[in-house]
Amino acid sequence: MRKFDFCVVDVETANYNRHSICQIGVACFRAGKMVHSWQSLVDPEEPFNGFNVQLHGIGLETVEGAPNWARVFPEVEQLLAGEAVASHTDFDRAALALACQKAQLEPVAYGKWLDTCRLARAAFPETPNHKLTTLASCFSIHYKAHDALEDARVAGMVLAMALERRGVTVTELLAMPVKHIGSFPGDKVEAPRRKARALQL
Repeated sequence: MRKFDFCVVDVETANYNRHSICQIGVACFRAGKMVHSWQSLVDPEEPFNGFNVQLHGIGLETVEGAPNWARVFPEVEQLLAGEAVASHTDFDRAALALACQKAQLEPVAYGKWLDTCRLARAAFPETPNHKLTTLASCFSIHYKAHDALEDARVAGMVLAMALERRGVTVTELLAMPVKHIGSFPGDKVEAPRRKARALQL
């Protein structure tokens, strides 16, 4: 039985490798409100790229003494097992899978995955674009971008607003017969914009 309507995950990475998670945030929602949150720094056990450090402000000194992914994983699994999980694009979904693969762990046993970016695109076609920072600005949501928990919180708020705009409940959305949900019931399925690199997810 799910404890929440959905949980939103966001990660920051140390470099261009998606498995190099250095921070993770989880925001859990019920009835359109965040009711639980959790975050952790993660030692990626990999070098930090200057571009990434400039983006999120997390570097080698920041994660000194932080747990590696194998030690963080039990908390992530406890939170997400059986839950509907969302993220703003596929990046975070792939990062979780690849971090588990690198650490030789079984993937997180979540339920259906919700793509908040594609759902926002369907619900709010009038916005200039559907980057999280743009959506936050359009809806006057103040937050610190590129902080994992803050990004997760805002993506969850955007998803809740998208559901309200379209008049669709979480239950109706999750009843769709697909594992990865990026459209609303009755919508024409959006074709992928580019061919994604094959991942074992």
